[in-house]
Amino acid sequence: MPRSKPMPVPETLNSPRRASRRSAQRLALIPLLCLGALGAAQAAPLPVTDAQRATAERVAQAGVPLSELAPNAPETYTVKTGDTLWDISQLFLKSPWRWPELWGMNREQIANPHLIYPGQTLMLVKQDGMARLQLAQEFGQGNGSNSASAKLSPRIRASDNLLAAIAAIPLNLIEPFLNDAVVFDSDALAKAPRIVAAPEGRVNLSNGDIAYARGDFSQASDYRVFRNTQPLRDPTTKEILGYEARYLGTAELTRPGEQRVNDQGKPEIVPTTLTIKTVRQEIGVGDRLAPVLQRSFLRYVPHAPSKDISGQIVSIYGDGLNAGQNQIVALNRGSQDGLERGHVLSLWLKGRQAVDRTGERKEDIRLPDEKHGVLFVFQTYSRVSYALIISVKEPVKAGDRFSQP
Repeated sequence: MPRSKPMPVPETLNSPRRASRRSAQRLALIPLLCLGALGAAQAAPLPVTDAQRATAERVAQAGVPLSELAPNAPETYTVKTGDTLWDISQLFLKSPWRWPELWGMNREQIANPHLIYPGQTLMLVKQDGMARLQLAQEFGQGNGSNSASAKLSPRIRASDNLLAAIAAIPLNLIEPFLNDAVVFDSDALAKAPRIVAAPEGRVNLSNGDIAYARGDFSQASDYRVFRNTQPLRDPTTKEILGYEARYLGTAELTRPGEQRVNDQGKPEIVPTTLTIKTVRQEIGVGDRLAPVLQRSFLRYVPHAPSKDISGQIVSIYGDGLNAGQNQIVALNRGSQDGLERGHVLSLWLKGRQAVDRTGERKEDIRLPDEKHGVLFVFQTYSRVSYALIISVKEPVKAGDRFSQP
């Protein structure tokens, strides 16, 4: 990803104060952990895998080998608005998802992450064949001392909040999708409340329109509207892994339904009245309703699976035949297979068939599969997950293979 030249800082590793900087190399590093905040103001405990802890403890004092640095890794970099953890790690590392090694986090620092904000300057420290990152000293603050050997510690101002911290990946690419698609383990929407009628003459409903629905509305007053589900099938076994429902918008219950007796003494069903609040796609008669879920504080921490895992692309979200960078794909592996949010996976391009004409006779051969892209898992269900294509060389299609990086 192309990057502008890093902004200058008051001191660099080549400045006259470089010698005094050496003592700071031995200090505990300030951890970089990027958090994605979606509609929440307080941080929740961060799940840390055993593999992350093991990696952090192994490199907390060592850092990452210089051979793992990107060819043009800068000595300093000032964080800018719009940066992501992935972007910054990509500046310094050949494999951006290996950020815990570069930052040398220990267990306490991972479990209690600090945030990185635009304007902070990062320094690449190289020593004894290893490299680590730390925050440059913020001069003119604290006790007034500008000593390079002063203990480095994060300062989070009262005006700062989680929404100001840089994100792990571009959240704008996935935030709408967190409502757009939902996977049910069973075809639960088949029995969910449904829109049965609209005001006379209305085929499609818009913001503020009235809708009439039937079903059990005892669970909530705010609802998401979905189109009927479609099955997600394993590309190889054809087994149904879950049911994907397309998100259409939201509706609010404004008047409960009832059963009553009319003037002729016959029973009548009066449906529940809803008001359409938001519309993402056209809403109409037959669409289903499910309670609005409370938005959780989501953290996306790039890391490799702790065990070998492989699978296939189930589908391209949006009914496309092929997908490219920044598009969403469904995977035929989920939480029961060990996938979790933040997992980084490699995409494989199936080797093409070819003909060997160099021998005494022609022979059909299959060229080996080649890695050609990176997936970032951001949503998991029992047997299905959704992933963002971070990078890719060739178009991605259903049936393509993925594995641990």
